[in-house]
Amino acid sequence: MNHVAKRARAGSSAVLTWAGLFTVLAVLTGCTGGTSFFGDDRSPDDVIRIFPKDGAVNVGARSRIEVTVPDGRLERVKVTRMEEAEREEVRGLIAKDGRSWAPRDGGYRLGLAGKYSVEAVAVDGDGHRSARNTTFTTLVPEDRFIGYVKPENRSTVGTGMIVSFDFNRPVEHRAAVEKAIRITAEPETEVVGHWFGKDRLDFRPATYWTPGTEVTVDVGLRDVEGAPGVYGSQKKKVTFRVGRSQTSVVDARNHTMEVRSDGELVSTVPITAGARKTTTYNGKMVVSELHEVTRMDSRTVGFGGEYDIKDVPHAIRLTKSGTFLHGNYWESPDIFGNDNTSHGCIGLRDVKGGSSDTPAGWFFERTLVGDVVEVINSADTTVAPDNGLGGWNLGWDRWKAGSALR
Repeated sequence: MNHVAKRARAGSSAVLTWAGLFTVLAVLTGCTGGTSFFGDDRSPDDVIRIFPKDGAVNVGARSRIEVTVPDGRLERVKVTRMEEAEREEVRGLIAKDGRSWAPRDGGYRLGLAGKYSVEAVAVDGDGHRSARNTTFTTLVPEDRFIGYVKPENRSTVGTGMIVSFDFNRPVEHRAAVEKAIRITAEPETEVVGHWFGKDRLDFRPATYWTPGTEVTVDVGLRDVEGAPGVYGSQKKKVTFRVGRSQTSVVDARNHTMEVRSDGELVSTVPITAGARKTTTYNGKMVVSELHEVTRMDSRTVGFGGEYDIKDVPHAIRLTKSGTFLHGNYWESPDIFGNDNTSHGCIGLRDVKGGSSDTPAGWFFERTLVGDVVEVINSADTTVAPDNGLGGWNLGWDRWKAGSALR
């Protein structure tokens, strides 16, 4: 069993490149090899302290935003309102002693009905980095609902991208809400919605997008009644472009990943997948976040402290429940291509601090949000279609059956 993913599934049915784009909804989860553990006994909150806390909801407009470290110094902090058509960064300053960050404008007000991400990197006295990524949402008036949408506006995505809406309140009138979201593509492509429960609506075509397709998402939810007495408040447009085609197949039995660009095999990369008791999901998974460095702590995904690695390089999120494809510098190079040792993730050889010259760095630099990574020959089950952007694991007829308009 993939313990990282399975534990998170029971409760359910962003790029950390400081010179570039951030990808949304970063959560401090993940899985690593089972033989080498790093860090001290402190929780993530003790190493980098962020307020509002991770996952906080109904945060007031005048609530403070603050990032602090008890020792060491903050190296980088970025706070972003994520779901806006034009992403808004909260301008802030790190104090001279490096111990805290706060908005540049002391009277800064958070926007209502917003989702914010906080990305922070700290360095201790020995030069060791620790990363933390959190999200929180602000208050939505009781009689209003909104949908948090991905991908982000004006992004370039892989051919497997699924347009996904997470609603802050249960939707009772699903047909009315689905009808109010119009997705058009050039060249023309049939796109159909599929509901996962009452608070999530995904859209995709029958097959992967054609490279070069331009997609427009018209969100016309303003004044649409989503539930009795609860009305939408959004009217906006999101556009994105589909880039080149890249698909990768991870063979857990043979410990390899075949990377194909526009259908042509460009590389076969040695990997390590989930160990016998913590196997990796089978099935098609879509890249949803990219992080140059992130922290992976087993305690955030239901384990008991088996690992805590503060500087996992080249981390690519594949599922909501915590499956990553990431760089691994702590295992012996002989592991890759020969053995499965992780807690459910897919590891590629890397070096501490990350390098573009390693297999992990090479793959990271060539990956887009929306690329598909398919796992085969694992002893695990197929990933659930609502675990991350896993909708490609449903056939087209079953997908269309999940629309409220059919």
